[in-house]
Amino acid sequence: MSAAQGGCAQSFSAQRDSVQSRAPHTTAAPAPKGGRGKFIPLLALGSFALGVDAYVMAGLLPLVSAGLRVSASSAGQMVTVFTLCYALGGPVFATLLAKRSSKVVLGVALLVFTVGNALTALAPSLAVLLLSRAVAGIGAGVYFPIAAATAAGLAAPERRGRALAAVMGGMSVGTVIGVPAGLLLAEHIGWRGTMWLITGLGLVALIGIMRLPKLDVSPPPPLRQRVRALAGGRVAGIVTVSLLGGVASLGLYTYLAEFLADAAHTDQTVWAMWAWGAGGIFGSLVIGPVVDRTKRPFTAVTCILVLIVAAQFALPAAAHASALWAVVPLVVWGAAGWAVQVPQQHQLIAAQPQQATIAVSLNSSAVYLGSAIGSALGGVVLGFGTAPGSLPYYTGALTVLALVLHLTVVRGAVRGGAKATKAATDRAQEKAAPTP
Repeated sequence: MSAAQGGCAQSFSAQRDSVQSRAPHTTAAPAPKGGRGKFIPLLALGSFALGVDAYVMAGLLPLVSAGLRVSASSAGQMVTVFTLCYALGGPVFATLLAKRSSKVVLGVALLVFTVGNALTALAPSLAVLLLSRAVAGIGAGVYFPIAAATAAGLAAPERRGRALAAVMGGMSVGTVIGVPAGLLLAEHIGWRGTMWLITGLGLVALIGIMRLPKLDVSPPPPLRQRVRALAGGRVAGIVTVSLLGGVASLGLYTYLAEFLADAAHTDQTVWAMWAWGAGGIFGSLVIGPVVDRTKRPFTAVTCILVLIVAAQFALPAAAHASALWAVVPLVVWGAAGWAVQVPQQHQLIAAQPQQATIAVSLNSSAVYLGSAIGSALGGVVLGFGTAPGSLPYYTGALTVLALVLHLTVVRGAVRGGAKATKAATDRAQEKAAPTP
């Protein structure tokens, strides 16, 4: 394994426990360990298609808006319905497929995802477009957590982290490389042509999934269980911070092309997507070792939120000055935005060690629900006539709110939890002490 691959695997080590706790449990049918790892790239290909599909629509927004003759704020709702169905529809349909093997679940998920993207490419109107994005979002929401669990089940124990890194890496590579490539292609073959390419990626992954060995899979925790976990103040605070972060992130990213046209006076968005995605890769590589070494996830979240606030508030002025200057806040925003969920998940697992699966699944739903709300609110703000160039000020204000909540509610809950843990430890030690 090369040094670069080793660094990539290490970057996901901090995420490993949270992914394994978030993903459903799998048990593989007996099979030779040496031959099953060859199927993991097929799972990664599916997550790559998901990564491209989830983020490319923001860059295609001007083309979609012009092609369907609707406003940008209306076309932006295609991101809203995709992320909303990913957050809410995925767990529901995964539960309905609970008694099926992971091969069947993944196959159905990719089929639904592929059909949704094909409908997107054919959509003659906004209504059909939104419906198609909802279908694709449901397929994506079912596929990704099951794919992570399946990868872990296919790999030998000593290579499980690498298997998870491959699936998660497929998503990030799809964002960093696939999205700009899709935008470049759209300039020549149109936005519908880009969607047909994503449909083709999903179809190839679907064909590959048919070769998977049989594995048993259990569904992710249902939404009712996730909501119950909010009874703990610390969990509720952490999850709310993630929700607000999702609102701020997709509220701006969805309309990044509109922002650049207004603030930087350019209709070229590929460079901005590259900058944001490159920052995301850097953040993903760095945050795991940082949290492991410092063992201070609360402090890490604080610093990351401060960086996001600074980057979003600086972005309008930088873009007005020069498109080149805008690269700096875009990279910082991308790095911090991709990094924040690792320490968030660390905090959740520490807050609910007995219900880690539910707590981290709740956080995942909160992020995507926040993303849906953010893209919807961004459209509403623009619909009221707000200049797209000022949108980062609104999203930055939401991030400030998340930071305040983190420094007050979450900090108080952390301190209270630490005191309760210390008291419980002291009581246990007193009971274990020999009686004189």
